[in-house]
Amino acid sequence: MAPLHFGPAEVPSRKSPEEAVRLLREQKFNACEIDFAGGFWMDYEWAEEFGKLARKARIVLSVHAPIAGFMGHLERDKKFRMAVGMLDHSAGIAVAASAKLVVFHPGFLLGRTHRAAISAVSKQLAELRTRLEGKGRVVPFGIEVMGRVRDFGSLDDVVEISRRSGWVRPVLDFAHMHATSDGAYTDVEPFAAALEAVDEVLEADAPFHIHFSDIAYANRNETKHLPYGEGTLRADPLGEALQRFERAATVISESPDLKSDQAIRAALAASSRRAARRSSSSAASSSRPRSRRN
Repeated sequence: MAPLHFGPAEVPSRKSPEEAVRLLREQKFNACEIDFAGGFWMDYEWAEEFGKLARKARIVLSVHAPIAGFMGHLERDKKFRMAVGMLDHSAGIAVAASAKLVVFHPGFLLGRTHRAAISAVSKQLAELRTRLEGKGRVVPFGIEVMGRVRDFGSLDDVVEISRRSGWVRPVLDFAHMHATSDGAYTDVEPFAAALEAVDEVLEADAPFHIHFSDIAYANRNETKHLPYGEGTLRADPLGEALQRFERAATVISESPDLKSDQAIRAALAASSRRAARRSSSSAASSSRPRSRRN
């Protein structure tokens, strides 16, 4: 069974790195995403200590860059320079904390076709990579699937950007994908198909990086994250789908409460065990000698 790491979408305490890791351990999480979506709050010293303590506790870290930190701008203006700076700083914090990935949003169509937007994002990401190399801040970036059906950032968009870039990985957000598919993620096959699309563009040793929560949506657009069980998205089929791949996975819960986080983790673990038992039983059955009829 490939390793599965699970944890929250925010650091549980900003009081101190020690308190944050203590809470993660107490809640039995082995992953955590450093939450900069709303802005930077952690300095390099905090990040270094947090990373050191997390490594000791075997907690895998990732970073979520600020929402405004996206590529594919039409103009090289103040907003573009600010976005570059945000992604650069996110990478610096990630390196300091030994985080495995910087998650960022893909941006917007801005009146372009998907093909043109993909080209613009890919070009600006290549320039960003050169900048990070010069600063010793090279870390994998993860581009997240978005939750609005007519906007930029579909699964196809992020897979193609990742394919072109090489150092950028798709980040599956199944809440967003459940919304844009009008609630299609209710059994194993849609989850497995999405994982397969990502598996084809990931490096051999790179884990799946997944965001998950229950979700409310309207007109195939996300509206808000829900406590687990209030909507129609369930973690059980994701757990079973992950068992089809010999690839580790990090699942980050974006649920609004700890009870939901724990319920999702329990569902993933239970479904993974069921899938593993079925696989073991099937393998044992196929290895038994068949009786011969005279």
